[in-house]
Amino acid sequence: MPLLTVLALMALPFLEVWLMIVVGGWIGVPWTLAALVSLLVLGAAVLRRAGTKAFRDADGAMRSGEPPQGGLLDPLMLMAGGVLLVVPGFVTAVLGLLMVLPFTRPALRWAFAGWARRRVRKMRDRMEDDLLARGADIPGRGPYGGQGSPFGRRPDSGGDAASPSRGRVIQGRFEPEKDDRD
Repeated sequence: MPLLTVLALMALPFLEVWLMIVVGGWIGVPWTLAALVSLLVLGAAVLRRAGTKAFRDADGAMRSGEPPQGGLLDPLMLMAGGVLLVVPGFVTAVLGLLMVLPFTRPALRWAFAGWARRRVRKMRDRMEDDLLARGADIPGRGPYGGQGSPFGRRPDSGGDAASPSRGRVIQGRFEPEKDDRD
């Protein structure tokens, strides 16, 4: 997959130049330049607005101590779309417009969330397989379903067999005596 990404990124400038030549031959060079400049101005405006809104949301969230209300994906998509609009070319402009338009963002958000879930699941499975190969005990995984023993609960454990804890935890606090401070 990374090889295809590298090849696509290498082919993108050639595709953009070819498309500019085709559009320039179709509508004329002045109109093509006007379209490219207007896309650049639109991208700069989107970047400025998205950056200001993201900064305001982050500042308000830090002041209140709560997570941002709208999430982080929408401002990131707006910023990425603005950058793609600023880059000269029609292919990047179409991709940027897809990220900027409000009626296409939910579909992109859904696709990105699905991709991220699959990626996290794959990384977690790979990490758990590596830990199991090293002999670690992972709750819910292992030869006995995470119970640690083929006979179910261990008699010396006071809790559930699938519990990740292996002993008693005694809650408390430590206060030094007056003689210890010297």
